[in-house]
Amino acid sequence: MPGARRTIVASLFLVFLLLNLHYLRHQRPKCQHSTLHDQRSQLWQQLHPLLARYAPQCPAPILRGSAGAVRFDSVTPIPREDYIENRNEIELPMQTAHDGFVQSLHTLNSPRAFISGTKGIVTAAGGTYLPTLVVTLHLLRRTNSTLPVEVFLQDDSEYEAEICERVLPALNANCILLSSITNTNTTRIKGYQLKAFAILFSTFETLLWLDADNIPLHDPALLLTSAPFTTTGLVTWPDFWTNTAAGIYFTISRQPTPESTSRASTEAGTLLLSKRTHLPTLLLAAYYNFHGPEYYYPLLNQGAPGAGDKDTFLHAATALDLPFYAVRTPPVDIGRMNTAAKATAALNAGFVQVDPGEDFAVHRMGPDGRKGAGLGLTPRAFFIHAGAPEFNPGKELLGRKLRGLDGRPARLWTYPPMALESIGFDAERVVWEETVSVACAYEGLFVSWRNNTGLCEGVRAHWRAVFKGDDVVVGG
Repeated sequence: MPGARRTIVASLFLVFLLLNLHYLRHQRPKCQHSTLHDQRSQLWQQLHPLLARYAPQCPAPILRGSAGAVRFDSVTPIPREDYIENRNEIELPMQTAHDGFVQSLHTLNSPRAFISGTKGIVTAAGGTYLPTLVVTLHLLRRTNSTLPVEVFLQDDSEYEAEICERVLPALNANCILLSSITNTNTTRIKGYQLKAFAILFSTFETLLWLDADNIPLHDPALLLTSAPFTTTGLVTWPDFWTNTAAGIYFTISRQPTPESTSRASTEAGTLLLSKRTHLPTLLLAAYYNFHGPEYYYPLLNQGAPGAGDKDTFLHAATALDLPFYAVRTPPVDIGRMNTAAKATAALNAGFVQVDPGEDFAVHRMGPDGRKGAGLGLTPRAFFIHAGAPEFNPGKELLGRKLRGLDGRPARLWTYPPMALESIGFDAERVVWEETVSVACAYEGLFVSWRNNTGLCEGVRAHWRAVFKGDDVVVGG
């Protein structure tokens, strides 16, 4: 009997031990998630009062005219025009508020709302951008990238359960509601403003911001582990246009006014950022965006193309005198040349952005004092920002741009040859394969597609007519 009793006690102890191990194994991720969520909430609870306290105490800037669409010229300087009509009225109040917020960053005792050592991709894609993003994620995985992706949504009005709980997790992506972090009405943070806060509250220490319609051609993980990102912690890509920030902005932020030739305006559909190096930059960019529509977007853009968050990150870094690398190779439009009789016109359908590592290698000074010594290369294409049209058959994709002058289905990307050669493979064919796959696997699943019919057959018909290949195998 004593032996039997010992056996029973030992068995009960073993069961107790196994139950505890099972409990700990299954509860630990939830505890970690809860801790990160708490850190995000604490950061917001400290940041939000500062954003309100240091709001500019003056009327919004008033534009007289517009800076217009002026192409960037790295050789010939042009005067920096100031289109702010009420400069004298706003300069001192905005400078005082800016000074106060920057000073508060030195005393901000905020937790690090990210997991050290993590790398990933951050984006925002509510509403009609969600199908576009799913196509982009399919293309990301074709590069063999395993980087996790966080998809920020403004609030539960943008949450689509089937997509967030089934489709995205299969692509190593998950949805995060900004409203679940701020616990406030997020209508104050919307549109262009969302990017800075999505990056701020993302899990990752080092990250790539990727617009929903920005297609990676190679695995972006390489960019997060090589120069110039590893030496600066912030990499931006250029737009076509000159930087049109008003001179008063540089007075407000107490920094020298750069020459027009120093760098172009930013095309912020892609952005590399390290929070360990650039958390102050990110917090100041959040300030610029929180007060962006009324104050900082007019100051930093003055009516030029692409108003919004685009220049807030780089200007925040320069205001704080923190390092950054601005890619020098300009974007290149890609599209199709339409010729009718003697007239030739370009149909633009996106643009190419280059590998920042190769751009850095080409432009850095060699030991002999020459730039890119011994390279003589053009940096390879790394992204295609395909926003005109987006590869979303529920929007304008199946429209007029898909047809040539003869009315027949045609390719979108056939010009210019050098830009297409820099891609290194038939990117348009690959993009269409994934577009067909997504359209046919998820037709009727996206909220924005529910009133559309025939999307799958529409993209299949274009595929067959243009690429004349085997039908695409569709996988859910």
